Amino acid sequence: MLSFGHLDESTHFHDQQKEKAGPVTIINTFVAPEGKEDEVVAAWTADAEYMKKSGNLLSVQLYRGIGGSRLFTNVAVWRSTEHLRAALGTPEFASHLAGYPAGTVAYPHLYQKFAVEGICEGE
Repeated sequence: MLSFGHLDESTHFHDQQKEKAGPVTIINTFVAPEGKEDEVVAAWTADAEYMKKSGNLLSVQLYRGIGGSRLFTNVAVWRSTEHLRAALGTPEFASHLAGYPAGTVAYPHLYQKFAVEGICEGE
C-alpha cells in the first residue's frame, strides 16, 4: 500500500487541493522499495490509465531516476484543482492505492507555472 510524505511541511497536498486554480501540475515523486520498481511502475500505469479516462488530465509523463535510483517522478497537468480532487476522491482511485507494494512512499505537491521575466512564461 502506498503511504504519503510531505516535501513542504508548511503546505500539505491535501490543503493545496482546496485552492481553486487551474491549470495545475502535480509533481509526485515515488520511492520504490528495493526490488519492487516494476511493481511501482505497474501500479502507476493503472493509476494513469484511470486518470486519463477522466478527460481532465491534460498531460502526463513518468520519469525514472538513473544510475540504480529507485525514484520515479510523475508530472501531470490537470485542468484545475477541482478536476484533480474529483478524480482522487473516487472509490475506484482509492482501490488503486492498494496496488502499490508495501513500503512505497509518494511525495505529491501541486504547482502552477511561474513567470520569471526574460527566462520563462507564467500563466
